[in-house]
Amino acid sequence: MGEKAVSMVFGAPQSGQLDDLIKAYLRPYVKKIDAEAYYAKDYLLALGRNGWLSGVHKSQVELQLGGARLVEETARTCMTTAFNLWCHLASMTYLRMTDNGYLREEVLPLLEGGHCLGATGLSNPMKYYSGLEKLHLKATRTDGGYLITGQLGAVSNLCEDHWFGIIAQAEDDQRIMAFVPCNADGLELIPKAEFLGLNGSATYSCRFDGVFIPDRMIIASDADRFVPRIRPYFVLYQVPLALGVIGESIRGIEYARNRQFGCNAYLRVQADELEQEFRELRERFYQLAGSPDLADRVKELLRVRLDAAYLALKAVQTCMLHQGGAAYLRYSDASRRLREAYFFANLTPTVKHLEKLLST
Repeated sequence: MGEKAVSMVFGAPQSGQLDDLIKAYLRPYVKKIDAEAYYAKDYLLALGRNGWLSGVHKSQVELQLGGARLVEETARTCMTTAFNLWCHLASMTYLRMTDNGYLREEVLPLLEGGHCLGATGLSNPMKYYSGLEKLHLKATRTDGGYLITGQLGAVSNLCEDHWFGIIAQAEDDQRIMAFVPCNADGLELIPKAEFLGLNGSATYSCRFDGVFIPDRMIIASDADRFVPRIRPYFVLYQVPLALGVIGESIRGIEYARNRQFGCNAYLRVQADELEQEFRELRERFYQLAGSPDLADRVKELLRVRLDAAYLALKAVQTCMLHQGGAAYLRYSDASRRLREAYFFANLTPTVKHLEKLLST
């Protein structure tokens, strides 16, 4: 699908141009997000309040394209916040696809309308389904629901009034998927903010000590069947995180083109080379994002996801070299994007995970 068609799908909702929201709620806080672990919750809520997250009267393809472009545009300014947006989009996808009428009809509109935010605690389960880890949560059946015990190492986009998805091992080789409120009794959120980057992502380790989850909060009673339905979208909305970083890195290279009397022209990688690779990658991605049969093209999607990780690493490395000493400041834009790119390479599914999946 061409850029014009993508732009039409991405057209402005009822109110609130996206650029205006970025200027008001995100751009002034980028350095604070990076340096002080500030969580740009207001930007995410503003997207919902201004119609950017609504799924009303939209086809699945329109949701795919609109969500992807929203993540990319956000990532051009701040990938940390775009990652938070990805978490929220993932949680909405789970509720859009559930057979649970309560979650779909009562909770989903709250997420779409900017009344509350969601997250995805599926890093461990996705590794479990790829044969890389054991499940970290256990579900014990009780009257009216389940009791959840165990610990998740890191879940992002969390706050007291947020919700997030989990998958837990139940009895008889059954796995369930549920939607959990962050203020649930028995749930302890332990802050994690010592990463090289993205410390403003509101990331916590989640310790469950007999957390009661009522039946009305069960997304799927058979997670094994449900996960293949949501996995393509879990990956789809990740790719534009890298696209935003790549695009801005190329812009940073071009900005430094004439420094030191044109000395950058002697560096091995130039903006033109990256721009060509970027255009080709972006076209491949948006063709997939505009596909009505995304579930049948998972391997193509995983390949694009892997290629995006490698091109992001190449782009940020090149930008650091072109900008020289100015980039080698702790909170420069170039160094922030360098750290963002390495995060993306280690975001589930990680580069090594993808290489393994694509080798078979």
